Amino acid sequence: MNKRVPKLRFPEFKNDGEWKEKNGNKVFENISNKNHNSDLQILAITQEYGAIPREMINYQVSVTKESIKSYKIVEIGDFIISLRSFQGGIEYSKYNGLCSPAYIILRKKINVNDCFFKHYFKTDIFIKAMNRNIEGIRDGKMVSYKQFSDILLPFPEIPEQEKISDCLLSLDELIEAQTQKVEVLKQHKKGLMQQLFPQEGEKVPKLRFPEFRDEEEWEEKRIFEVTTYVDYRGKTPEKSAKGVFLVTAKNIKMGYIDYSSSKEYIPENNYSNVMVRGIPRVGDVLITTEAPCGNVAQIDRTDIALAQRVIKYRCDKNIMINTFFKYILLSPKFQIDLKGKSTGGIVNGIKGSVLHKMPIKFPKDLKEQEKIAECLSSLDELIEAQTQKVEALKQHKKGLMQQLFPSEEI
Repeated sequence: MNKRVPKLRFPEFKNDGEWKEKNGNKVFENISNKNHNSDLQILAITQEYGAIPREMINYQVSVTKESIKSYKIVEIGDFIISLRSFQGGIEYSKYNGLCSPAYIILRKKINVNDCFFKHYFKTDIFIKAMNRNIEGIRDGKMVSYKQFSDILLPFPEIPEQEKISDCLLSLDELIEAQTQKVEVLKQHKKGLMQQLFPQEGEKVPKLRFPEFRDEEEWEEKRIFEVTTYVDYRGKTPEKSAKGVFLVTAKNIKMGYIDYSSSKEYIPENNYSNVMVRGIPRVGDVLITTEAPCGNVAQIDRTDIALAQRVIKYRCDKNIMINTFFKYILLSPKFQIDLKGKSTGGIVNGIKGSVLHKMPIKFPKDLKEQEKIAECLSSLDELIEAQTQKVEALKQHKKGLMQQLFPSEEI
């Protein structure tokens, strides 16, 4: 048996020896209490937020009063083995409520620190142990209580558990505070855009930079009147293991291209055929037409190809600035109008012929367009900088957890 001690230990515990080890069922029991009057709130079990009241997120699954009768009671401090526990650990509940009988509820049997295990159940070493126990039976199945019981859980004495918990909780609070800053900036940007662009029935925006307040009303034209466009929908291009990066609808987020969310390539020798309708340039504006519909980004590099469900716009430089046009498409009003024009059942989409005819308003003076674009770009840069801080903190926490918990398998 390998030594069960972490690489990083607080000074006061360095001489405390190895951590204890107990099987999962010796530390947590399986709870299946369905004795309730159905008045408790229903919890959604998520990897991002843990067990959380479903009203707090966009939770679309509906339940009947009859089905709720079979739901299990969850108490604060319980852990839930969800269908995808093998992907992201076991979820923790900070709420009392009810959850589907499909989930396994774990409640501690001995005196251990809840938050210590909340973090341990998210470590790579624990998730790896679960994967080892459920290998070959993942499809449509979840980790069983028996499989959880076979896993050895390492833990130190309560004072050390609490010290580790307090350390990681303080880091969680810092991440949360930084995340809130990002959300505040995003809300500020949304409100600012509502004032920088005319709303329904308006010919000028509520907020105008001082040097343009005496300028004439904004002009209205349809998109096709101020841009040239290429609709890349059609036959799916041949893919390859490497070559030219293929930007798909999955890569296009709200305002930027995420090159890490999906990585597909086309052969370099096929680039001209795939892009025969039009070679993308830096500054061109992209919008997705389906799955998802209405995501907007601006091309920031030339060594890419564009996939289906993407339309590329290039503004007439004498009428409109590309970056300003990007923000028109991102504006709350345009996004609402776009959704109103979209059709479909499960997956909403918009036809290019409809999209090109959508009206947009803009100032004739390119300097005013540039001023608005610069203002919003600066805000985007600030949001990106703050987002990077959040990611850096999350990576720091992940690295710290690898050292605060034993990393060697038995």
